[in-house]
Amino acid sequence: MATAALTIPGSVYSSILRIEEFIEVEITHGKIRGTRTNGVNLFKGIPYAGRISGDRRFKRPAPLQPWTGVRDALRLGAPAIQPLNGTRGINEPVPNEDCLFLNVWTPANDNKKRPVMFYNHGGAFVGGSGGAVDQDGSNLSRLFDVVVVETNHRLGIMGFLYLDEIAGAEYAGSGNMGMLDITAGLNWVNKNIAAFGGDPDNVMIFGESGGGAKTSCLYAMPEAAPFFNKASIESGPGVRMIPKEAAAEMTAIVLRELNISAKDWRKLLEVPVEDLLSLQMKMPALMAQSEYTKKNGAVGFAPNAFAPVVDGVALPYHPFDPIAPNISKNKPLMVGWNEDEFTFFAMAFGDTGALKKDFTYSDLPAKLTGQFGANAQKIIDTYRHTMPNATASDLWVAIESINMMGLGSVKIAERKLQQQGAPVYLYNFGYKSESKVPGTDYPFGTPHAMDITFKFNNEVPGARAGFLGGNKPERFVASHHMAELWATFAKTGRPAAKNAPKWLPYNLTDRPTMRIDVKCEIIHNRFKEELAMWRSIGKV
Repeated sequence: MATAALTIPGSVYSSILRIEEFIEVEITHGKIRGTRTNGVNLFKGIPYAGRISGDRRFKRPAPLQPWTGVRDALRLGAPAIQPLNGTRGINEPVPNEDCLFLNVWTPANDNKKRPVMFYNHGGAFVGGSGGAVDQDGSNLSRLFDVVVVETNHRLGIMGFLYLDEIAGAEYAGSGNMGMLDITAGLNWVNKNIAAFGGDPDNVMIFGESGGGAKTSCLYAMPEAAPFFNKASIESGPGVRMIPKEAAAEMTAIVLRELNISAKDWRKLLEVPVEDLLSLQMKMPALMAQSEYTKKNGAVGFAPNAFAPVVDGVALPYHPFDPIAPNISKNKPLMVGWNEDEFTFFAMAFGDTGALKKDFTYSDLPAKLTGQFGANAQKIIDTYRHTMPNATASDLWVAIESINMMGLGSVKIAERKLQQQGAPVYLYNFGYKSESKVPGTDYPFGTPHAMDITFKFNNEVPGARAGFLGGNKPERFVASHHMAELWATFAKTGRPAAKNAPKWLPYNLTDRPTMRIDVKCEIIHNRFKEELAMWRSIGKV
């Protein structure tokens, strides 16, 4: 190991990151070279499975071939095929079909048995990567003595096109290849993480948004079961995935749009990636017009978009419907959401009119009736009663936020509890950012995705990992609390932090919920009246 004099300017974490030395380690397929930087050993772009292009498209990867010499693990690997600007890594390659790479952060390659925190990136099953700056694992690893692992894996049409019924046994599980890639990453961890100072028998899987939905699926997948011990589902409650009947309809649409007959399905292996990606982006609209959707309604995590398929084998059942998966009965679970999730989506969808100062209570019924029909007024009345000092904008954000991410999280907690197995812990993230939603004077509050930088403890002095968290110095405290809670859960299966109250498991008597902020607090029976209303209209 030779000391290096290499510096990297322009990091979001500090003005200069100094590579102190290069680190070599031997894993199952050969030797790799990473770096030691600011007290963390970092290995980027490690291949964890083989080729998935060419004749391997839509099926299991080719075997990973060993290499000779020492392979550099100094740059992020290629992300999965996805729309432009879907990733946020520094010096990250362009997306590629062959994308099965992972990154590892560890305090030391010293054979110490540290807990492993295996993160599933967000992006609604169609975007993102394991190299995004906001989820950089350096601080989490260094400050809390854990090993962090993040993978790239197939997304969208490349990872979830259901061919089982037309392509035969060779393509079994095709509707879940993106998830099976992640299980291959977990298998790699099981075989290799000891060389990085990690404990293969103490692995926590966690993820936010689409990553939370991925974690929900892994919690229900037999192939993943041997390789993790606990899980956290964050602002991405994956209660239900795509029924195989709906997946078959999506496949029929793909073939029709490409003018390929079912018997000639192998022509899909020759279709340019750009054409498949273009079709993927059209799928929600095309599927919405299908007879299946007209009869059964929209499906999936993001309506009518490619996502894991309940094929009866790789994903035997919906993750949390009608019950929690028995296969993970004895694995502790955390689940929760951010208080103001929808301010992010208002920005992303360009739907900020309800955040303007001229939006009034009289505007609320028209804003909500299209979504909730005859129940809209009942919802408004309930929230006006429970939030008497709130503006009309505040009510809209509260209603949309809990409907989008909260109700599913509560449902998961309740169904996990009904198993009478390992405990489940419910949280709300509540630190309030003063940053304004673009084009408005309305603050983000606690928007979707803001928790990423906080739980990775990337809200620290001198760091700019994202704009959602704002600029108040109090955010550093809230970030440390959240990261400590997560890291302690990874270590022990019981979330705890020095300056937070004791977090009791969820129960149906007083429903304890940890509210995470500068000052953390346990709130009992939170949203009691609101949840009773949502149950009365069949939403929980």
